[in-house]
Amino acid sequence: MAHLIETPRLRLVSMGAAFLRASLAGDGARAAALLGASLPDDWPMIEDVLRRRLVQLGEDPSREPWLTRAICSRTLGRLIGVTGFHGPPGGAWLRDFAPDGVEFGYTVLPAHRRQGIATEAGAALVTWAHQHHAVREFVLSMAPTNAASAGVARNLGFERVGSWEHQERGTEDVHRLRLGPGGLGS
Repeated sequence: MAHLIETPRLRLVSMGAAFLRASLAGDGARAAALLGASLPDDWPMIEDVLRRRLVQLGEDPSREPWLTRAICSRTLGRLIGVTGFHGPPGGAWLRDFAPDGVEFGYTVLPAHRRQGIATEAGAALVTWAHQHHAVREFVLSMAPTNAASAGVARNLGFERVGSWEHQERGTEDVHRLRLGPGGLGS
């Protein structure tokens, strides 16, 4: 499968245009077949994000590895969350914190939280971007009250470096990770 990232417990599957279109059309059976995993009953629960990613892929299909991925449990064979980059390295919104870096985010479905899923998925994304594209700076942004996401950021080695105003969500804390030549943990 294109742009697949695997960990011992997870498969991070790129959400290509066909999957996004099927999801947004309400064709869960086709979307699940394209993903290779079952979907939650309330899928697609992030329609605004899926629409935005479909537009980005329409503008430039080469962005696919830098966009949203399904977090699929290898043992359950189902989507248990969503993760991914917000775009390729060097986005204009990153210029003050990580000019050559990438931002990513994650959402884990409630039944699968507090099991290290977001940390495992985040570490896999960081490792992939570093090993395959030499990315050394990463950003996470979150509401100042989101203690769970701040904990994931700390677990991955991120440090809070400031804040910014998101046009839809308001003030968010910005956390940055700068990797040494050896990658995560070096």
